[in-house]
Amino acid sequence: MKSNYLNIIGLAYRAGKCTLGEESILKDIRSNRAKLVILANDIGPQTKKKLTNKCIYYEVPFIIADDRETLSNAIGKSHRVAIAILDAGFATKIESLLG
Repeated sequence: MKSNYLNIIGLAYRAGKCTLGEESILKDIRSNRAKLVILANDIGPQTKKKLTNKCIYYEVPFIIADDRETLSNAIGKSHRVAIAILDAGFATKIESLLG
């Protein structure tokens, strides 16, 4: 069950419906493009605080998921601690799998 949501993240990434990198994610949260933010459970405390505070303020749902290695593998990149999903369909599916 758990690996299913990673497949969806991979699909979303290949479909160009993800944002990577703290600054880009913050920009997409502020512009309401981000539908869901996925954070690694081993994200640094400052980055976590910054991203979760923005999500709460802009009412963007966020999920603390697996560690950075697992999330990075899902999209074929290394050292990714946060991923913003820009597509409501993908976001809903991921939330339902993790909910």
